[in-house]
Amino acid sequence: MPELVKKCPECGGINLNWNKERGEIICRDCGLVIEEKMVDFTQEWREFDSEDGERRRAGAPMTYTQYDHGLGTEVGQKADLFKLGGKDRNKFFRLRKWQYRISTAIERNLKLALAELKRVSSYLKLPKSVEEESARIYTLAVQRGLVRGRSMESVVAGALYAACRRHDVPRTLDELSEASGIEKKEIGRTYRFVTRELGITILPSNPADYIARFASSLKLNAETQSNAIEILERAQKAELTSGRGPTGIAAAALYVAALLHGEKRTQREVADVAGVTEVTIRNRYKELLDELKLEKEIKKKKKARKKR
Repeated sequence: MPELVKKCPECGGINLNWNKERGEIICRDCGLVIEEKMVDFTQEWREFDSEDGERRRAGAPMTYTQYDHGLGTEVGQKADLFKLGGKDRNKFFRLRKWQYRISTAIERNLKLALAELKRVSSYLKLPKSVEEESARIYTLAVQRGLVRGRSMESVVAGALYAACRRHDVPRTLDELSEASGIEKKEIGRTYRFVTRELGITILPSNPADYIARFASSLKLNAETQSNAIEILERAQKAELTSGRGPTGIAAAALYVAALLHGEKRTQREVADVAGVTEVTIRNRYKELLDELKLEKEIKKKKKARKKR
């Protein structure tokens, strides 16, 4: 009950009743309606109860993953055809055709692009928050005319990569290229162009974000993962990560940690999982050994395991 109303102005009684459904405050002693048309605190979704016929208002939330933000309507559904006669069917198709004709070019583009975006997002198993953000980025790109001269698929892939980076969801350009069928370089070019034109600020990727995924693919234990993260932290303090690809340095740290814990994985296996070359793994591995003095640690671990 609102704090402003403490007693009835008519009889002075304090036995007040607050009816949330009607938004009224009523005095139980004299029956006076003290206040009405207050804020309605009832549920905010649309629902039809078959028992008492009660209807609650509102609908689904707005979303960028639909071309009309989920607020538009369509003329019937294909399932309705079975309920219609010959004349009504012709009318049905005619209305649907005109609805498509009066839609704008942007709406038609979004219909196709958002379907492709959902497909790629599902393939990569991205969370809903990333899908929503990427749909928002793509919608802005279409409204600014940034899609002209570029394929729809490449802009979709660029928007998805930008959303992944913003939400710290580790996905590589190689994975996006495999899912979308667009070349890695084209996705990178489109990503840089879209983020620059839309003024989207994206921080550099943290190599530690990739450790869990790579370790899971290589079937390494939790101790090896935590050790790889420690190696990365030491590498960051020594400024070994600046100017180097996050996937390469993460894979090299994981490779070193695997050697320390006796979980032998070849450089080829690690490179395939990380989507980099063996040369990259080898170069980052040598840098970690030289700068962090890890070679002695690896030899000590080997001797300790032989004694066992």
